[in-house]
Amino acid sequence: MRVLVVEDERVLADAIATGLRREAMAVDVAYDGAGALERTGYIDYDVIVLDRDLPKVHGDEVCRSLVAARSSSRIIMLTASGDVDDKVEGLDLGADDYLAKPFAFLELVARVRALGRRAATALPPVLERAGITLDPGRRVVLRDGREIQVTRKEFAVLEELMRAEGLVVSQEDLLDKAWDENIDPFTNVVRVTMMTLRKKLGDPPVIETVPGVGYRL
Repeated sequence: MRVLVVEDERVLADAIATGLRREAMAVDVAYDGAGALERTGYIDYDVIVLDRDLPKVHGDEVCRSLVAARSSSRIIMLTASGDVDDKVEGLDLGADDYLAKPFAFLELVARVRALGRRAATALPPVLERAGITLDPGRRVVLRDGREIQVTRKEFAVLEELMRAEGLVVSQEDLLDKAWDENIDPFTNVVRVTMMTLRKKLGDPPVIETVPGVGYRL
């Protein structure tokens, strides 16, 4: 899942980003509304965690712009106010969810995951394919009932392959979804991650390399 955190309180923004990365999400950060609009102009995020009270471009205007552009990104709006009228106003702007500060981080994770499932074709929370079971909520991977220990990046890559439901996923798409904007596009990290993931999943092999195109599960 690719997530953009937009929050002008840098300590809070970086803490949210770090926590979401530990949940196997690829996370970028913008510290103001202008930076958010710049990033969303060339990156398709699954979920945007958007603070409402932003400098340069207000969070409300960011939300309006994304809705007007028919963005497929799901938006969870953060605000210092838990007032019902403010929540209604935020949702009326086009936000998909609303969370008042201070909030429990586990609740934020659950809401981000729920919105992420809605961002693409609706799929069950637990994914199953080719004898593999992947539970994003508990971050558990099973192969024929046996638990497989994987890293966060291996989990993210496997999740993207399973969500593709048999279609080929390109290396570029995997870099876009499982890593953040700082990754070198010419890196061999996808190939290395795929090699270790295949080894952990064992025989018979379930991840196919489609030469010149990408990977398929």
